Amino acid sequence: MNDTMVTVVGNVVDSPRRVSLEHGAVTNFRMASTARRYDTRTQEFVDAGTFWVDVECWNGLSGNVSASISKGDPVIVRGALTTHSWESENGRRSTPRIRAFAVGPNLARGTAEFKRDRSARQGEQAGEQTTEAAPVPQDAPFSGDDRPVPGRDYVGDPEALNDMTADDLAEEPAHV
Repeated sequence: MNDTMVTVVGNVVDSPRRVSLEHGAVTNFRMASTARRYDTRTQEFVDAGTFWVDVECWNGLSGNVSASISKGDPVIVRGALTTHSWESENGRRSTPRIRAFAVGPNLARGTAEFKRDRSARQGEQAGEQTTEAAPVPQDAPFSGDDRPVPGRDYVGDPEALNDMTADDLAEEPAHV
């Protein structure tokens, strides 16, 4: 199959609508992505064209999107780009549509608090195969509830992660 995969960064422009169907649930919303460019004549950034697209989210993603996304939220959507066509009194019409595989907040524009979907974990407990994670070293720098749990959290060699310094937190210079 030759799906056209896209990632679109933009804002939700209407409230997501969730509908339960015979073979699952779907949540739909519309988003806008406005390009920015630097105008050398005025020496400032200006808005360029806006890409408007409908987004459809099915089944598990449907419920998570309807519970998490609201009008005005900055989002990143990854999915297959399609064209929705229909007949109207003015003739044949069409609009772009993304069948989303992943939807998330744009963390360049704010913060988020992630809550793991527990319904997906119930299937694992019912006997589905899961990959085994490495055991958590007892001398790891964790305590209490923040200790990683094998099979739930990434548990690996602490040397694989880089330490952060104050230099890492400095703002990036503007590219002109």
